[in-house]
Amino acid sequence: MRKNSVLYLFALLLVAAQPLQAQCAMCRAALESSEGSGQAEAVNDGIVYLMIFPYLLVALVGYAVYRLRTKKSNTETAKD
Repeated sequence: MRKNSVLYLFALLLVAAQPLQAQCAMCRAALESSEGSGQAEAVNDGIVYLMIFPYLLVALVGYAVYRLRTKKSNTETAKD
């Protein structure tokens, strides 16, 4: 049951995701004054790519904690 709810939550988040415009106010002001919009899109893409790494690190730590807890519970049930 829990596995299904996690899959449903993931599917909901995937469907509800919207394209984001990730730019700080200073970058936006500097890029709006320039003529080319290609540079602004490149800055946006770079910011989004840089945002991925903190989420990956949090996911890896969460997975490591999950593995340690399940390993611990499996050894406790094996002792009983």
